Amino acid sequence: MTEELEGKHGVQSLEIGMSILRAMVDGQRSMMLKDIAAAADMPASKAHRYLVSLIRAGLVDQDSMSSRYDLGSFALNLGLVALDRLDRVRLGLTAIADMRDEINQTTALAVWGDKGPVIVRWERPRRPITVNVITGAVLDLLSSATGRVFAAWMPKKTVAPMIADELKNAKLPPELKSKAAVEALLAEIRAQGFAATNGQHKVPGVEAVAAPVFNFKNEITMAVLVVGVQGMFDSSAESDVVKCLVRHAEALSLRLGASGEPKQPV
Repeated sequence: MTEELEGKHGVQSLEIGMSILRAMVDGQRSMMLKDIAAAADMPASKAHRYLVSLIRAGLVDQDSMSSRYDLGSFALNLGLVALDRLDRVRLGLTAIADMRDEINQTTALAVWGDKGPVIVRWERPRRPITVNVITGAVLDLLSSATGRVFAAWMPKKTVAPMIADELKNAKLPPELKSKAAVEALLAEIRAQGFAATNGQHKVPGVEAVAAPVFNFKNEITMAVLVVGVQGMFDSSAESDVVKCLVRHAEALSLRLGASGEPKQPV
């Protein structure tokens, strides 16, 4: 009978332990026992008993010098695993749909594939003239906004051979035909937080802007982009299109656990 009741109503002691963990998470720093007890709304003696068990489980650590409590290694591992299992593409699809509704432009989502950035989905705007994006298309690094974003934040050992090939074979504007010019462009992209083709798109008459999405390791994991007919939208940093793009990319990065500065490529 007791087991049946517990199955229906849960385990109260576990719920109390979780309330202590929640108080520690909300505190956003290591905490003294009295502060944890106050935040969890329980006597300090009761909180201490639960903290002892949480320490044994690896969910909490106590600093021997300061006596402060903080989340333990197992709690951190739980968080990282949960973040890693988030369906990043599903979240990205929601983001590009919201962007399309907000700015009424063609939007798309790209991830890194075996041969470079790949379009996984695009959203058509409600306007008579649009640019169609091909799902599954692999994008160049230097002649697409999305490629430039990945080139700016991916590890250099990954993108350097591809950039070298494009410098030899791709039809690039004169100002992008040297390694030094490319490095300067990528540094500028990292500084401003997005990339634009500015008339240098591989397809004549097409304009695009793209922004990076980072994961909990602060590494680039996806890119969101806006594509249109050249001259139909402003690609400057202060434009509504770019502000919308960057805002959604940053929100998506936070959702995936990114924090602090993006990891710089090495």
